[in-house]
Amino acid sequence: MFGIIRPCGQHSCPSLRRAWLAHLCGLCLTLRDGQGQGARLATNYDGLIISVLAEAQGTASPHRTAGPCALRGFRRADVVDARAQGVRLAATVSLVLAAGKLRDHVADGDASPGTGLAGRRLAARWEAAGARMGASIGFDTAVLASTIDRQLDLEGEAGLALLELTGPTEEAVAAAFTYTATLAGRPGNAAPLAEAGRFFGRIAHLLDAVEDREDDGERGAFNPLTATGTTREEARRLCDDAAHGLDLALREVELEERHLVDVLLGAEVRRAVERTFADPAPAGSYRRPGFLRKSAAGVATLFTCGIWRPRWSQRKDRPCDDRCYLRSCDCCDCCSSCDCCDCCT
Repeated sequence: MFGIIRPCGQHSCPSLRRAWLAHLCGLCLTLRDGQGQGARLATNYDGLIISVLAEAQGTASPHRTAGPCALRGFRRADVVDARAQGVRLAATVSLVLAAGKLRDHVADGDASPGTGLAGRRLAARWEAAGARMGASIGFDTAVLASTIDRQLDLEGEAGLALLELTGPTEEAVAAAFTYTATLAGRPGNAAPLAEAGRFFGRIAHLLDAVEDREDDGERGAFNPLTATGTTREEARRLCDDAAHGLDLALREVELEERHLVDVLLGAEVRRAVERTFADPAPAGSYRRPGFLRKSAAGVATLFTCGIWRPRWSQRKDRPCDDRCYLRSCDCCDCCSSCDCCDCCT
C-alpha cells in the first residue's frame, strides 16, 4: 500500500480509525472483487479519501460485515460495500494511477527487460480494468490516463518550473475529487473540491519527490526537485502553502458529515508533511528500500495476508514519538473540538 495519509493505529481516536478502516478495507475488497487478488496491490491509502468524500457528501454508501482478515487480527469488520459508488470511484482511480506508477518505474529503468515487459502488461490490464469500473459509474478515466501520459512527456523536457511538473498530478486528483460531487448530486461542491484536489495532488507529488530524492539520485532517475534545483526548504514552503490552501478549499465544501474528512485532509496531511521533512533517522537505523525490494515485499505481504511484513515497513527501530510525529500519547487532536470520539468520553 502506498500514499501519504497513514493515521497512527496506536493514537488515533478508535471511532475515527474504524471509519477510516471501513473505507480502506472496502477499497481493498472492491479491487479484489473487480479485478482479482493481484489488484489489491493497487490499494492506495490516499485513494480511499475519494470514498470518504463521496460518503461525507451524502452519497449512498452501503456497508457490510467483512470476514476475518489477518490485517485486522483475524477479526470481522464493518466495511464499505463494493456497490457504493464512492468506493468504486476510489478503486477506479487507484487502478489507473497505480498503472501510471508502474509505467513510470519502467520508464526510469527500474526493471530488467523481462520484468519491464511484465510491468507494462500489468499496467495495461489495470488501466483497462479501471476504465471498465469507471464506466460503471459514468466516470471517464481518459482524463486520468492523459495526465499520466503528459507527466511522462514533461519529465523529458528541460527548463520547466516545479509547479509545471506537478501540474498533471494536481489535475488528476482534482478530477477525482470533483466527480464525488457529481455522484453526490452536489454541483455546488465541484469548484472547491477541484481546488482541494489540486492542492492535495501537489502535496502528494512533492512529498513523494522529497522521499525519493536520494534514491533517484543514486539510480540516475528523474526527480522533479533535482531537475528544477528546488531546495528542501522551498519544497517545504510549497507544501505548507498547499496545506493551507487545502484547508481553505475544504471550508467551502458542503458536507453532511465532515469530521473524518477534516482529520484526513487536515491533521493527517499536516502530519505527513512533518513526517517527511523531519530530520532523517540516524545512519544505519532506517533506509528506504528501492522499487524492486518494495515490490517483492509487497507481493510477499499480500500472499501472507500481512502476517509477514518487512522490517522497514514496521520501523520498530525508531521511537514511537518519532514514527507517529506526536509529542504526546494522550489521544487525539479532535478531543478539544468535539465529543464524537470514543477516547473523548
